[in-house]
Amino acid sequence: MAKITTAERKHIPAGQFGLPGQRKYLMQDKAHAANAKGRATQQVNKGNLSEEQAETIKAKANRILFGK
Repeated sequence: MAKITTAERKHIPAGQFGLPGQRKYLMQDKAHAANAKGRATQQVNKGNLSEEQAETIKAKANRILFGK
């Protein structure tokens, strides 16, 4: 995955993030969606993310990955 600058990230619509209000877990394509699912699980296990937030991220990722 290519790195993006802060300026580029600010121009990405909030709807492309798993947590749009926080602009975290960017999901602009299937590769990013799959990565976001894995990262969400890791962060729940570390105690940095709630189960509810992880479910929100996973639901959005599944819509991107599987069209559901």
